[in-house]
Amino acid sequence: MHPYIRDVNISFQAYTDLTRAHFFPAWPLLFCSGLMLAFENYGAFSLTLTIKAAFIGLFGFEAGLVLNDYVDRDTDTKDVEFDRLTGYWRPFKKRPIPPGQIAASRAFAFFLLLFALTMALILTLPFPNSLYLLILMSYSYCAEYFYQVMKRDQRFPIAQILGRTDIALFPVAGYLCYGSPDMTALLYFLLLYPWAQAHLGVNDLADFRNDVARDMKTITTLYGTGGTAFWIHGFTLLHIVVAIVFMERIGTTASYGFILSFLLLGAANYIVLKRKEPHAGLKALPLFHASLLIYSASIILDYFF
Repeated sequence: MHPYIRDVNISFQAYTDLTRAHFFPAWPLLFCSGLMLAFENYGAFSLTLTIKAAFIGLFGFEAGLVLNDYVDRDTDTKDVEFDRLTGYWRPFKKRPIPPGQIAASRAFAFFLLLFALTMALILTLPFPNSLYLLILMSYSYCAEYFYQVMKRDQRFPIAQILGRTDIALFPVAGYLCYGSPDMTALLYFLLLYPWAQAHLGVNDLADFRNDVARDMKTITTLYGTGGTAFWIHGFTLLHIVVAIVFMERIGTTASYGFILSFLLLGAANYIVLKRKEPHAGLKALPLFHASLLIYSASIILDYFF
């Protein structure tokens, strides 16, 4: 193979892993699910705004993922199980910054590029919607940084409790592309926040050995596998309670999707309950992701059907 072609191939693989490229469709779907609720509450559908929102969601979330890797570039050198959770999140099974596939400075420049693209799209939105999103975007990146740094040295899961608000606010930002801060926006946040915490517990359970090696203060390293299972079950139950309340604001199509997601979350919780170990977390994680995908898709389909 020609050296240039080999270098291009390595670079492609590295950026694919950096961006978790196989998850690309999920971020615009989740973001636009909020937008569809805003269309339902505030007016007619706009294809132009939907396309714009999809790219805001894609670039904005990807910027957060790249920032995650940049902040963790030193601690990630201590990973011990690349073939497990890293293989799930990254198509080519590597974190590209520690081995030098992507220089830290290039990764940060890539974050700034995605950040700038997101901001440029947000500034095309009318006021005050653009202001809402700029505030949420700034907060979310600060929360991501706080989460990554704080979990290195804590006795109480402050990083998890505060830091993971960024995921819960993501579809709310989609809603605010067109809508205003209201009860629907608040309920969507309250719906996603316990889901994000339960998902975090599953992810921490799957990554337990890596986090011990890196001396991270995650849910599992703080409370053990049994405590993590309790965390997952408790937040899943809270999520379902809020989801039942939220279902009063959605139609039949979305309701069917929610029920299907409940079944997937129930199966994931059963896996964790049966075997409180990293392998169980790895098996449960795709079910959590599938539930979120179904939530998002069903809300979008509900607007049209």
